[in-house]
Amino acid sequence: MLIDLHAHTYPKSDDSFVSADELVDAARQCGMDGICLTEHDDFWPWAAAQELSRRHGILVLPGAEINTDAGHVLVFGLDEYKFGMHKPGFLREEADRHGAVLVAAHPYRRRFLADPGQDPAARSEMLKRALDDEMLRLFDAVESRNGRGKDSENLFSDDLREGLRLPGTGGSDTHYLRQMGTAATLFERRVTSLDDLVVELKAGRMRAVDLTAAAQESKGRAG
Repeated sequence: MLIDLHAHTYPKSDDSFVSADELVDAARQCGMDGICLTEHDDFWPWAAAQELSRRHGILVLPGAEINTDAGHVLVFGLDEYKFGMHKPGFLREEADRHGAVLVAAHPYRRRFLADPGQDPAARSEMLKRALDDEMLRLFDAVESRNGRGKDSENLFSDDLREGLRLPGTGGSDTHYLRQMGTAATLFERRVTSLDDLVVELKAGRMRAVDLTAAAQESKGRAG
């Protein structure tokens, strides 16, 4: 089952240029079985996500992308933002209290620099520093494929995931419609609810999928 775990809509995310209806419809057209709405520091009401799902005939699940001192974190299983969630330890406590799951979003940011990263020794040192970051060990999974990331950045994220011995996820991180269909998460089992999603993420029964080639091919046919 193919689900995009990372996407943004306007006006809930003020840096997005996509409405919720546009996003969900685009996800369906790109062959997604589901889409997660992960606004910046904000959660969609469950009833609103269900209405989008009913209207477009595709699974729509609410989540959030929380800005923390350890970088951005995708959260599934919570339903409201609380002051203090910018602290990774507090966010972990909230997740444990409610049975939620935390995914490190685009972890290459602030940890990987593309120019010095071309040098193997410099890249190795950046990876070592990232692996030594105790805050990264508070998360349940790593976004190892981000649709807006460069190949070198996503490869760094995947190496980080492997070093942390955590499962990986994928998401388009859509802010513009053209970004939909670039990355997603392939789940081994069927997901029909937010509870299902949390269970499968915690079990690690999924993997990140790079869809950029398929997206480019689709755009070529459309042109």
